[in-house]
Amino acid sequence: MTKKILTRFLLLGIGALLLAGLLYQIPRLNRRLSWRVDIALTYLRGVIYPAEAVPTPRAQIITPPITLTPSLTLTPTLTLEPNNTAILTLTNTPEPTPIPQQVYLAATGWEQQDWNNCGPATLSMYLHYYGWEGDQFSVSNLLKPDRTDRNVNVEELAYYARNYAGWLETQYRVNGDIELLKEFVAAEIPVMIESSFYFAGAYWPNDDLWAAHYLLVSGYDDGAGVFTVQDSYHGRDETLDYETLDEYWQPFNRLYILIFDPTQEDAVRSILGSAWDEETSRELALETNQAALEEDSDDAFSWFNLGTNLLYFERYAEAAQAYDQARTLGLPQRMMRYQFGPFFAYFHSERIDELLTLTEYALQRTPNSEEALLWHGWGLYRQGDINGAITNFRSALKVNPNNLDAQYALDFMTN
Repeated sequence: MTKKILTRFLLLGIGALLLAGLLYQIPRLNRRLSWRVDIALTYLRGVIYPAEAVPTPRAQIITPPITLTPSLTLTPTLTLEPNNTAILTLTNTPEPTPIPQQVYLAATGWEQQDWNNCGPATLSMYLHYYGWEGDQFSVSNLLKPDRTDRNVNVEELAYYARNYAGWLETQYRVNGDIELLKEFVAAEIPVMIESSFYFAGAYWPNDDLWAAHYLLVSGYDDGAGVFTVQDSYHGRDETLDYETLDEYWQPFNRLYILIFDPTQEDAVRSILGSAWDEETSRELALETNQAALEEDSDDAFSWFNLGTNLLYFERYAEAAQAYDQARTLGLPQRMMRYQFGPFFAYFHSERIDELLTLTEYALQRTPNSEEALLWHGWGLYRQGDINGAITNFRSALKVNPNNLDAQYALDFMTN
């Protein structure tokens, strides 16, 4: 009798699991339940793989021998008065036109983000400002077809805007500042930035709660010292004081995305000045890095940004040394979920052990990171593990079938 009861319970249990599996395939139920299942699995993974600090480099270099670009200097010019007397003058940027003390751009089409969807939702809100008629899912269906994909990077967002809202101009730069944001808003151009975000609760034991988040800056008030931002997580017309916004912005190299009507290009060029040229903007960013590190050489984010800006100029060994120092000082657990400069730097400076160490750590925290899977595969390739490389490239493509870098890597291995 006992054996029959146990068999019955076993069959009922199997039946319940099968029924749950079938119900989970219903799109509406899946959308409601999948994020809860993922949270549970994320916590379990955090128990199995405890969230330790970002691993420090094997060879710690306390003061990397990095030579930064010297500060820009004004160019002297000579002019002649009618009596041929030479007068030395300096060529300088004209003083900008004063902007209002307060500006508010009316937001249209605010969206509450879907799970892991702040990038597509914020881009959607930005495009709505110019009359675009899609929504966040128009963006995410292309850029992150897997809802569990936790990151959309700036290159992907710019690609979407340029190809699916092509009547608009799209640019992105680094090394922004508070005054620059205000000038663009005063020119009736909202600005999208990547910023820090802090969770209210832990997703795994010893969670440092830090993550990334996109915001759309749509207003400012000098009297109150605050920006108005469209926040797809917290709500429309949220306010953030100047100091906090800058602090939260810094870990992302003060990246900003500009989308504007072609008729506004002259205004954008005027506000950006020499930073309209992308290479010059990176040179200016290196100067900012230099000044920041002279003020505080123990700032991990300044070292990380230095590595990212050196990487732009293909100074891979120096970039790797800057990333070494950032890791030595300590970085947030999710840093490599959003920024992948260290992967490039270690690969191209032939420090494959460091690349594999860092990608393994990133995949413990975010197993479906297509970027970490891609670079882990390239690291395995450099070590001669072709089958392991192919497995990682295929996993990256499974997360995002539109990942051209992963497709190229797989074709490289199999053709």
